[in-house]
Amino acid sequence: MDPQQIIEQWNDDQHGGLPEQTGMILLDTADADNTGVMKDAVCRAKDVWVIDHHEPKPGAVVYAGISDPSAASASELTVALAEALKTPIDPQAAFAAYIGIAYDTGFFAYPKTGPRTLRAALLLLEYGVEPNEVYRLLQENTSVGKLRLQQRAIASMTLHCENKVAVQILRLDDFTAAGALPEDTDGLVNFPLKTREIVVSLMIKESQDGKIRCSLRSKGAVNVAKIAQEFHGGGHVNASGFKSKLNIEQTLAAALAKIAEHLDGP
Repeated sequence: MDPQQIIEQWNDDQHGGLPEQTGMILLDTADADNTGVMKDAVCRAKDVWVIDHHEPKPGAVVYAGISDPSAASASELTVALAEALKTPIDPQAAFAAYIGIAYDTGFFAYPKTGPRTLRAALLLLEYGVEPNEVYRLLQENTSVGKLRLQQRAIASMTLHCENKVAVQILRLDDFTAAGALPEDTDGLVNFPLKTREIVVSLMIKESQDGKIRCSLRSKGAVNVAKIAQEFHGGGHVNASGFKSKLNIEQTLAAALAKIAEHLDGP
């Protein structure tokens, strides 16, 4: 295989011999469990180096590299690295990096947004990125199916813990009725946080594979990464998730119990 060839989709039959011969760089995760079909390859790799900004998962293998939970996004760290190495960023890479920063910061609104974030964004603008184009792509580019799914998610909403916690539930029937896809849930969990009283938002989604997927968002001091880790998930302080082998009702009860503990904690 040409050493310069870009592998866009991993195929173990074709690429399975590479890990022992080369190193791997993991972006936006330091947890091999998040690499899907490549997990075995990552575990066999000669060297693994990470660029990540997630909260470290207890007991996970620690890889060398840049792991900084104070960073707003992995793209921010990558841009800072390129700048430190005096490596030019081509327009396509600059556009992708700006999307990563904008998405992970909620367009520079989330708590981890800081001077380093804005410096990285400014550098990318100097490489030709148009912020309005990124906004249109991320915020004004959804389907009618997603709009209908949002309607069903809001209709399912219940409030708990003295109106501090909002829960939305989407079942397979909801996706079918809305004509929506699993990826159409992106961003829906954030909606309840627009309310003054709500500090934690939980979305529970039923998947075709039978697993229950949960997304957690918070504002203020509530660390939802700690909650997700108790269910073998993880993420950021204010944005995390986990999978559950329980049914929806059992998952909801277990999640609410843990959320209540963290609301009452330090």
